Amino acid sequence: MSVESVRQFFINRGISDPIIELNDSGTTVELASKIIGVDPSFIAKTLAFKLKDKNVLIVTKGDGRINNKKYRQFFKEKAKMVDFNDVEEITGHPVGGVCPFGLKNSLEIYLDLSIKDFQYVYPAAGSKNYAMKISPNEIHSLTNATWIDVCE
Repeated sequence: MSVESVRQFFINRGISDPIIELNDSGTTVELASKIIGVDPSFIAKTLAFKLKDKNVLIVTKGDGRINNKKYRQFFKEKAKMVDFNDVEEITGHPVGGVCPFGLKNSLEIYLDLSIKDFQYVYPAAGSKNYAMKISPNEIHSLTNATWIDVCE
């Protein structure tokens, strides 16, 4: 269902289906980068964070790390990831397949500046066995995301 919700997200916007099936599990950045054949930085990982009054998604480069100080300055609270067991209920996507498209619930989406200058990135597509090739600017325009600087 999750891959289909991502596929439907694009179809509903008149965009051809960008999803590619991986020949193995791309659960982690390292695995996905090996399967796709790109540097880990080109894998766009989507992280789910829990704020006091809402959950948000932050898309970063694959080898990026959240800088707690920058995160706190922007969100005015300590970084706390959504519990592993709650990710699929909140996003509609399982851990390893989370992306900012075809979400079960409306979530605010943030794009870290770490991906802004890439021509293309490879986020998951609703499953650990699916990904897509898309430009950061396309992610931005399709999701109405906000650019932020929270990575090291």
